[in-house]
Amino acid sequence: MGFRCGIVGLPNVGKSTLFNALTETAAAQAANYPFCTIEPNVGNVAVPDPRLDKLAEIAGSQKIIETQLGFVDIAGLVRGASKGEGLGNQFLGNIREVDAIVHVLRCFENDDIQHVDNKVDPIADAETVETELMLSDLESLEKRVPAAQKKATQGDKEAKVAASVLGQALELLREGKPARLTVPRDADEARVLAQAQLLTGKPVLYVCNVNEEDAANGNALSAKVFEKAKAEGAEAVVVSAAIEAEIATMPPEERGEFLGELGLEETGLARVITAGYKLLHLLTFFTVGPKEARAWTVHSGATAPEAAGEIHSDFEKGFIRAETIAFADFVALGGESRAREAGKLRAEGKAYVVQDGDVMHFLHS
Repeated sequence: MGFRCGIVGLPNVGKSTLFNALTETAAAQAANYPFCTIEPNVGNVAVPDPRLDKLAEIAGSQKIIETQLGFVDIAGLVRGASKGEGLGNQFLGNIREVDAIVHVLRCFENDDIQHVDNKVDPIADAETVETELMLSDLESLEKRVPAAQKKATQGDKEAKVAASVLGQALELLREGKPARLTVPRDADEARVLAQAQLLTGKPVLYVCNVNEEDAANGNALSAKVFEKAKAEGAEAVVVSAAIEAEIATMPPEERGEFLGELGLEETGLARVITAGYKLLHLLTFFTVGPKEARAWTVHSGATAPEAAGEIHSDFEKGFIRAETIAFADFVALGGESRAREAGKLRAEGKAYVVQDGDVMHFLHS
């Protein structure tokens, strides 16, 4: 399944440059003036996972298929966007369709790159965008909650659930807090809250765009963003969009040495993926054979039938059992047959909760 991230931020913070680098394309027009992104650009990238390469090597797989991560480059938001300022509400609608918000914040000084407010303050930038998202949600819920409350008094069970959980979200917004702080009491409330597609209900990953010299350790501006993220239960990473753009043009075999010279162990893409998986509580399982080795993504807590359903819905419906080997056992023992001989291949039933790195083979009717 992977996940789909909407890249947001004020104009000229490096959103489109980062998008181009992460997707290794020039699909998004990067220019030094506001609103250069008019339509949302969408790019899918393969999620790098060294474990998949190792499994393919052991199994002699002819093909390697990574799971996919989707990025949506959304136009820069400005004050008044919720009321149509700048490019208006059309872009707020794009955010509703994503799993998480990647909020790019400018954490570098550069007199040659215009800032929409003529000052570099990532916390103020974050609050500007958050305010517009909250105002949009507030306007939506101030119409929906009274309607749900009215239906609830008439005995509508679904409306009672909506009135309760959306009412809680409305109160948070009125207090200047995002809807993601809403705590559903049960599965029904969680479902209704998710279906509401509230902009501030999305989990947030802050990306601190820094100069090249700060790419390894960040700077005073990015430190403030990390404090903000910690206080909110969000995630934050430091990325240099300029470095990522340069890496995107290099042959893969040269990237490691280049990163090492900069004091970096991995690319910004890898850091974004790791933080995104943590934020959305995702994990990876694998299917391995002579034809292909493939990575699949599921939510933490997914059962074996749900994992089978990621491959094909019929696999979930007709699920019998899942032959499962832990990644470490598969590698240590040199493949499926030896793992089976050593008693490390387990037959798991419908209640089994998938673990990160599981190598699985599904039997179904």
